[in-house]
Amino acid sequence: MNEERPIITILGPTATGKTHIAVRLAAELDGEIVSADSRQVYRRMDIGTGKDITEYQYNGQPIPYHLIDIEEPGVKYNVYRYQQEAFKAMRDIQNRGKQIVICGGSGLYIEAVLQGYRFKFQEDNQILSDPVPSVIFGLRGDRDLIRTRITQRLKARLEEGMIEEVKALMDEGVPTEILLRYGLEYKFVTLYLLGMISYDEMFNSLNTAIHQFSKRQMTWFRRMERLSFDIHWIDVALTEDEKMAEIYKILQEGNL
Repeated sequence: MNEERPIITILGPTATGKTHIAVRLAAELDGEIVSADSRQVYRRMDIGTGKDITEYQYNGQPIPYHLIDIEEPGVKYNVYRYQQEAFKAMRDIQNRGKQIVICGGSGLYIEAVLQGYRFKFQEDNQILSDPVPSVIFGLRGDRDLIRTRITQRLKARLEEGMIEEVKALMDEGVPTEILLRYGLEYKFVTLYLLGMISYDEMFNSLNTAIHQFSKRQMTWFRRMERLSFDIHWIDVALTEDEKMAEIYKILQEGNL
């Protein structure tokens, strides 16, 4: 994909504030966001996936986003579909002269786009791509700080109605085995609603599972670095303005 503007990618483990930084970047660079999250594609799975749709605005100005709320819960969605739909969204953004900002924590999805994965079953008329150049910024922080942020966010999501969200999905007929398969919030809240675990067991098990998930995300990103992805890491403990200053410094150093 040849672009006049460099594609910017914001990645990092859960609870590092990726969306907020991506939204501000998109606002300041006249851009649009392409989500790279394997569960945010599903409608009505909002609190559990951390969509934070209200964050997609800056100074009262809505920031366009893509690949969020595009499929019904229970429908199979995979990395191939994501890659093809991401390419279409990116070409659309590019054709309108806007900045592309990829944002998410699903390393496989990000890698499939930036590496230009080719699948054996693709036909000649399907969208193919060479590796996509991108300036990649990663958000990470002290493990104890991330652990604290994860626990605080989990408490907030429960207060915002995460249990009610899962119950509504069950009531509309989404099979429990599907919700269990979605893992993390949907798995443990479903087990709680089925009476298989207590509230405290749900909270503690889910809290632990999210911490473990965060570690797996970082393992994937380190793997990406071993595969020659150049990730510019930014400390989540910095203020928002300090983070933005680091990002712009790197962009300017690269004449981007």
